Amino acid sequence: MPASTANAAQLCINALTTTEHARSSPLYAVMTMANTLELSRQAWVIRGQSRSRRVSNWPSWFARNTGEKPLLYLHSAMSSAQLSALSDETAQRGILCNDIENQPSPWPRGAQPSLPLWLATNPRCTPYDPASGDEARAIVLAGLRALYVDGQPGFYYLALHDHESAVPMAEQAREDALKGMYPIRREGADVRLLGAGHALEAVVQAARLLEQDWNISAQLWSCPSYTRLAREAAAAERWNRLHPGAPKRSCHLRDCLAGSRAPVVAVTGYPQAIVDQLRAHVDARFVALGAGSVQAEAPSQYWIVVSALRALADEGRIDALHVQAAMNRYALKCA
Repeated sequence: MPASTANAAQLCINALTTTEHARSSPLYAVMTMANTLELSRQAWVIRGQSRSRRVSNWPSWFARNTGEKPLLYLHSAMSSAQLSALSDETAQRGILCNDIENQPSPWPRGAQPSLPLWLATNPRCTPYDPASGDEARAIVLAGLRALYVDGQPGFYYLALHDHESAVPMAEQAREDALKGMYPIRREGADVRLLGAGHALEAVVQAARLLEQDWNISAQLWSCPSYTRLAREAAAAERWNRLHPGAPKRSCHLRDCLAGSRAPVVAVTGYPQAIVDQLRAHVDARFVALGAGSVQAEAPSQYWIVVSALRALADEGRIDALHVQAAMNRYALKCA
């Protein structure tokens, strides 16, 4: 990495860390950071709203610069074709922030199902789905350091929603958030609930209903990147397979969930396949919930409650009659 690029990135980091910020949505937090970076004149800040998959329709004037500078690209891509064209135009470098879920669309979260799958299978991409402005800020700062100070290859991707989270991220949770998950509430021995992005709000509400209506305690985890968790877990398993005589390597996912056999219910607003990436690496009963799992959009807090109760019933920890009772109580119907 050229010294001039690393120096520019460090100046960007300094400008962002010395700027005061209040609790906000991921979208507002990134927009505020974009304004700060524009004033610093040390980064390219691109605000491209084209929905065309044609490369010529994406703003690309920054590419004519011969020296690399940190890149924050704010865009609205609804398909994998659009995002692929954009990543190619940026030479698969930079921090790409997508606000498509804040616009009217027939698709869950505004994105066609192929888009999150493309992100999960693209090894050049590190995708994140922040639940809060605090998470978004931490991810952008980490991206600036990883890509432009440390010189790591690839690009970061953030899905941005405009709902302020009621759950603040503690400062000591920053590193764990970047690895993919961190605890919001460790108390609770009956079931473990994981949520990403705006779906975390429904997960928090579900935990409240489980305790209030069913006397079930739940741990709460925010998971800004299911994909990063799954990739690290798969890499650790591969290393262990190739080095059978060496001490086993662990991973952040297993470390976080160690010490308990309580069922795990993981929720996303994207298709269920995004959460299914974790299934092989969780040593407990695992339930993946996403758009299309039980309803067209992201699962509601009521379906999360029912799924948690069903997992507990399947484990023999509660009476199975509680599951139907919950269906009736919340007026849920099977499609």
